[in-house]
Amino acid sequence: MHILITGAAGSGTSTLAAAVAGATHARLLETDDYFWRPTDPPYQQRFEKEERLAALLSDLRASSDAVVAGALMGWGEALEDAFDLVVFLYVPTATRLARLQLREERRFGKADPEFLAWAAQYDEGTAEGRSLARHRQWLAARTCKVLYLEGDDAVEVRLQAVLAARPSLLSKST
Repeated sequence: MHILITGAAGSGTSTLAAAVAGATHARLLETDDYFWRPTDPPYQQRFEKEERLAALLSDLRASSDAVVAGALMGWGEALEDAFDLVVFLYVPTATRLARLQLREERRFGKADPEFLAWAAQYDEGTAEGRSLARHRQWLAARTCKVLYLEGDDAVEVRLQAVLAARPSLLSKST
């Protein structure tokens, strides 16, 4: 079973993916590890689309059970439709920005104002990359079950919703 957990930056995709992977004994994969080359400081150089597509597809094919955290819109149909379940997380902007501020301060000692401004525009979709409208359009084109989780529920509540969705994957309903 392959599950993708996606949403805006700060929506909790990594946290929920780790919980689902732990509960199901699945391999945990992060799209950032395929998107960004390892640099110091991080997040400076991207892998080419073909490189990241091939690497993530290879890792998914090597793992019968995997949970992927992050966004992969525009990476290619072969990957985008490689999932049995896509979970979309939506959290209000103020909550996401507070989480991102804290996360960035813990990781790097400060938060990058440009990154926070980019994350803040997600609902309006005024910048390049992820936006709520682009995400919804992308989700509508998926061939697998899509589970929408909206609000700032506890990780355990979200985990139970994902686990409850697993038996119904054969129906491919939304």
